[in-house]
Amino acid sequence: MEEDVPMLTMWGFSTENFQRDSSEISSLFGLFEKDLLTMLTRKDDLLRKDVRIRFLGRTNLLPKKISDMFAKVEGMTRGAKKHSLNLLLAYGGRTEIVDAVNSIIKEGITKVDEETLSSHMYTAGLPDPELVIRTSGEKRLSGFLPWQTVYSEIYISDKLWPDFSREDFEDALKFYEKTQRRFGK
Repeated sequence: MEEDVPMLTMWGFSTENFQRDSSEISSLFGLFEKDLLTMLTRKDDLLRKDVRIRFLGRTNLLPKKISDMFAKVEGMTRGAKKHSLNLLLAYGGRTEIVDAVNSIIKEGITKVDEETLSSHMYTAGLPDPELVIRTSGEKRLSGFLPWQTVYSEIYISDKLWPDFSREDFEDALKFYEKTQRRFGK
């Protein structure tokens, strides 16, 4: 089975993760830097696969070197149209909503509706997720896109993320194919 998933959003580092031990945070930032270097050096692969990459969250809280690399990766993939990979880094669902409201207040908007709030989220312009895959057996979203996932289907896997395989992903897609989306109706 070869899937053609046009958009994938993954959570890599939460705003709460900043409260972890500083050596653990440093190690994670080192991994981010390594992965970003790989993306930058494998630019042709990304462009050939037509993948647009976005980094969403309070990315200004990350080290400047990493933020600068985010900007380079986003810039080089901006024209891609077939696939989108959205990486949530320094992200918290409540934080996103607070940032959206503060942005609206700063613009002087006095009447807010769902469209206004959506247009000020980190994910502005992106479709809401149709399927959320939750690994580790947890039965909660832990702040993952609370505004955007209100009508998402949720698939829960007992496997931890590092052990989640292609077959597990295919199982999640089969689950999704069987669902009847009602959007609250």
